[in-house]
Amino acid sequence: MKKKEIIVLAILVGVLIAVNALNFVRKERVKHSYTMLVERGLEKLPLNAVGTGELEDLPGIGRVLARRIVAYRNQIGEFKSLDELKEVKGIGDKLYERISPYLEL
Repeated sequence: MKKKEIIVLAILVGVLIAVNALNFVRKERVKHSYTMLVERGLEKLPLNAVGTGELEDLPGIGRVLARRIVAYRNQIGEFKSLDELKEVKGIGDKLYERISPYLEL
């Protein structure tokens, strides 16, 4: 590789690292703000109305699990109770206990 190509490649890698770092910080800030709002009793996410993006911001919920929750909701219709989340593959008792304070119907 030529010196210019290496420099361009290094800059691109640096930009990608910076973007990923900023995204991580944003998600952590959102999770922290949800925690503060929930602890104060001011905010809960409506489980039957939120999309994958909002679900991904919950602690322990990634892209795949958020998609499963939305797909399950689309398949069965609206959740009748928060306990139904346990029917979604990947949500056990521990994860349910972790995310249920952030949710409402």
